[in-house]
Amino acid sequence: MTRVRSRWSRPRTGDLASAPTDAGPPTAQVTPAELDDCLRACAVHSGKLVGSLDSRRIALAEHVRKLLALWAQTQAPAPAPAGAGGLIRRGTRPASTGIGNDLLDALLAVGNKALDCGYDDELNLALLISDTVLTQRRNSRAGWRLRGRLLEAMGRPAAAVEAFDRYLELTDEDGFGVRAKVTGIRVAQDRRAELLGLLLRTVPAAERFAAAPATDTWADGLAAHASGDWESARARLVGALVAMDRAEAPEQEFQEALAHYLDLATTAQVRPTPELTELISLFAEQRRNRMRGPVADPLYGGVQWLSLGEFRNRIAGKSIALIANSGKVGESSMGAEIDAYDLVVRFNSYRIEPAHTGRRTDIHVTIHKHGFNWDKHVDTRLVFGGISADWKHSLRTRLVPGAQKYLGDETLRWPVRNIGRLGTDRWPAIPTSGFNTLWLLDFLDVSPTLDLIGFDFYESGAYRVDAAMKMPITSVHEYTSEKAWVMERAQSVSGMRISLR
Repeated sequence: MTRVRSRWSRPRTGDLASAPTDAGPPTAQVTPAELDDCLRACAVHSGKLVGSLDSRRIALAEHVRKLLALWAQTQAPAPAPAGAGGLIRRGTRPASTGIGNDLLDALLAVGNKALDCGYDDELNLALLISDTVLTQRRNSRAGWRLRGRLLEAMGRPAAAVEAFDRYLELTDEDGFGVRAKVTGIRVAQDRRAELLGLLLRTVPAAERFAAAPATDTWADGLAAHASGDWESARARLVGALVAMDRAEAPEQEFQEALAHYLDLATTAQVRPTPELTELISLFAEQRRNRMRGPVADPLYGGVQWLSLGEFRNRIAGKSIALIANSGKVGESSMGAEIDAYDLVVRFNSYRIEPAHTGRRTDIHVTIHKHGFNWDKHVDTRLVFGGISADWKHSLRTRLVPGAQKYLGDETLRWPVRNIGRLGTDRWPAIPTSGFNTLWLLDFLDVSPTLDLIGFDFYESGAYRVDAAMKMPITSVHEYTSEKAWVMERAQSVSGMRISLR
């Protein structure tokens, strides 16, 4: 059986590698952590990232650098001993008295990048950051979501559900699909319990071996299998699985061992028994639900797919207003003018304030990675995404039955790249949802009026639903190039309005 090194214990000294081995598995319970200790650990860890060729660790190093630079700016200067160097040293700055919003956001960014790395040291760092954030801000929604994702990555689904539930208690807008994830984890845990129960009923002799160390029992089972004694082998292998379950082994380790057992059981029997078939079915169901969650309505309320040609026919001859999620829109007083267009297009986490934004949304355009406003009723929803498999997964898990009549199909999944064939050699940056839509409407060229309202490319800041306001304006897009593309095609520019037709 593959052994996975402990990922949950970590020290308060800044050296994540020196963590004790008997601290126990991580839980949703927050361990009080000091901000200074956490920042010192980030500073120490940054040295270990120097020279890394892993793109995830390179990204983490950049966010750690930004965090430490921001921390240095927020601290009052203090004399340092002669020859002292380094950004953070004990005794050179006053102890922290709290955590400001900018520092909180930077700390969460480091935690999320550390989680993306997936390595033990980075997961330990992310756990320390999670403890620190939730010590400072016990009702931090982003902090609880980070903790839930972290606990899930560490193979602690039950603890992850506790953290995710705390996040859901603190928000009204589940834009990240947490509720569906929690449902999937709970269903998966139920199927896992059924599977273990079936194993014990099928192999009652396994109970004799469940009290022994799982690693030793597993090795004995493999040896028995190698010698051709399958009956003895499966009793020991199932006993090891039960022991792992009772010892709360990390989920990934348990799943790996369970898959190995089913593989051995399948090859050891000439013809699959009904019990083995049921075991494999339960195994597949719990894995599937853990990854994707259950679907209550596979037809999603009878939604109709729209192809590129069908979308063209639905917008032909109609005046269209595209409304930016910019600060200017939030104080525009253009609500009545916006609602006068034949079609109103809004993006991602748009916010409605009727006097300024108008009331109607006919077409909601969103990136697949976020679930903001997917529950708002619209005529048409276009979901964009660069990778087909990820796009399909998001539709399956985020789409709300009955919330839309029409849904763009794969011909409308990624217009700039797939229809326009603008590869990274011609358009290096990832196109925004707004630019994908603008490019598509310009390409189809069937609308007599095509107006952009409030498009200042975030110069006036963002205007979004509350749950999305904490999200930074992402740096993966090239707003300058998109603005230049728009202005080259603009027929007129007047105040809040840019007219392309």
